[in-house]
Amino acid sequence: MSIKPNLLEKAYQTNDLTREEITYLLENITPADREILYSLALKTKQAYYGDKVFLRGLIEFSNICRQDCLYCGIRASNAKVERYRLTPEEILACCDQGYKLGYRTFVLQSGEDLWYTEEILVELISAIRKSYPEAAITLSIGERSPETYQRLFAAGANRFLMRHETASAELYEKIHPTMHFEKRRACLNALKELGYQVGAGFMVGLPGQTPADLADDLRYLKEFHPDMIGIGPFIPHSETPLGAEKGGTLEDTLVMVALARLLIPDSLIPATTALGTLNPQGRELALKAGANVVMPIITPTSVRKQYELYENKICGDDHPEDCRYCIERRIQEAGFEADLGRGDSRQFISR
Repeated sequence: MSIKPNLLEKAYQTNDLTREEITYLLENITPADREILYSLALKTKQAYYGDKVFLRGLIEFSNICRQDCLYCGIRASNAKVERYRLTPEEILACCDQGYKLGYRTFVLQSGEDLWYTEEILVELISAIRKSYPEAAITLSIGERSPETYQRLFAAGANRFLMRHETASAELYEKIHPTMHFEKRRACLNALKELGYQVGAGFMVGLPGQTPADLADDLRYLKEFHPDMIGIGPFIPHSETPLGAEKGGTLEDTLVMVALARLLIPDSLIPATTALGTLNPQGRELALKAGANVVMPIITPTSVRKQYELYENKICGDDHPEDCRYCIERRIQEAGFEADLGRGDSRQFISR
């Protein structure tokens, strides 16, 4: 059966659906409905951002992590990972290379590695800010205290990415044995209150996840209203407790990307590397379903393959300049325009 014909139109016209309507849609969507959904999401993205796709330079600076999430390849318990940690000088060299390639946003991402103390991070961010005053600095370093977030913001950090992972407290606690659902939300709230542009988001296809859980994810995002929404498929890693589970699909993830665009239309939504791992055209398909950010990797090639949250990640052998020009060409071939500027969210600009 096809979904109620007016449900997708309602989402497009009002940027809103109830939890029950989203659940019904996810349980009954047909291939034809999907195509309608993607086209409505693309129209919505174009109304807010035109055909621009914003490029961010991603620096994965440490694969050491104190947490033990059941799905993650760099979890603390995985003894088979060859660990690495870039020095502040090496991170600055990555920024220098990225700046020369045209990037005006640097995304500093790592496991929860407490070697990088508040003092080290403040000094690093201050140095990046001094060298590149017009660039945006995005952090994705996990849970710290509100006081640390405040100091990092004062030092010059602009944005913070922290997926809420799942809006189901039960599922969250089950797959994050070293973490707490309420603490995660408290961190996100603190970041928003401090003035960061905040990114939240979730995985699609987790073991035990239901359509109602996914509806709750979208409702949480609608209420929290982040500047950026990261949605990617669950991809099993063989050296984790969930290694034998079935992964999330490209189709289900694209549906969630498109619905996020309809419900939170002024957000920035990345076409994730994980989608490109599932399908060679995965990122392009996400751009056509409402996504408008890509994050080419500028991590040094010498350590890049060791930042393995999931297996078979694409671009492992590519040099930063290869990624930069490859993704720009792919964006253009998909019918969009690559934008290397800061690419702030519409919500942030209107604030």
